[in-house]
Amino acid sequence: MFDFIDIEKLSGLATTYAPKVVGAILTLIIGLWIIGKIVRVLDNTLAKRGVDDTLRPFLKSLVGVGLKVLLLLSVAGMFGIETTSFIAIFGAMAFAVGMAMQGSLGHFASGVLLLVFRPYKVGDLVTVGGETGTVTELQIFNTVLATLDNKRVIVPNGLVTGNVITNISGQEKIGVELTFGIGYGDDIDKARAIILQVGKECQWILDDPAQGVVVAELADSSVNLATRPFCKSEHYWDTFFYMQENVKKAFDKEGISIPFPQMDVHNPN
Repeated sequence: MFDFIDIEKLSGLATTYAPKVVGAILTLIIGLWIIGKIVRVLDNTLAKRGVDDTLRPFLKSLVGVGLKVLLLLSVAGMFGIETTSFIAIFGAMAFAVGMAMQGSLGHFASGVLLLVFRPYKVGDLVTVGGETGTVTELQIFNTVLATLDNKRVIVPNGLVTGNVITNISGQEKIGVELTFGIGYGDDIDKARAIILQVGKECQWILDDPAQGVVVAELADSSVNLATRPFCKSEHYWDTFFYMQENVKKAFDKEGISIPFPQMDVHNPN
């Protein structure tokens, strides 16, 4: 008698839940297949549009995980499970994780913005977060720079987007700001001619726009001459150091003085 009742109950349960189980399994399998297709199409679309290789895996993962969570909630709903509580739990967990990692999430969001809007790219010479160097890596959380003295500087992306970004090599050619001080007793025109001549001899300085030299300031102890020769971005430091060294040598050769701070003491006796 009891066996007969148990068999009837099992048969009833099987009749009731078997279609739901089969439907849920089919929904899960087909859903995962469709999600895989969507992620592959997204990846191909992003690749065709030239989206950064660092950003593409992140976007694929974000879309894939989001769709899988929705799929699992849908499958749970097919069994009659109340999904509202699961959504509330996920929301609470997300809030708790967000509060615990708000600094890291800020750097993460900044990294996404940098990858999307591309104010600079790998290989550019930049000043970001108070540091100057060549970008070697653009990561989700950090920007990695190689400085002139070959230090590896890691700048959190939150500091990058929260401050001024100077892309020194972003315009293909760049003006090199230089100032040379001469004595008040020296000939301005002669010093100007020397600076221009050194610029003509520099292999990295471009003819267009033409280099000029102006009197920038009548300082306390010197007349400051400013010049801005243009060169290709990758030759910025080569041009800077060439001009600094060779203008000094040319000034010494031609008798042009470069004043330096000093104190004259007069003894009335």
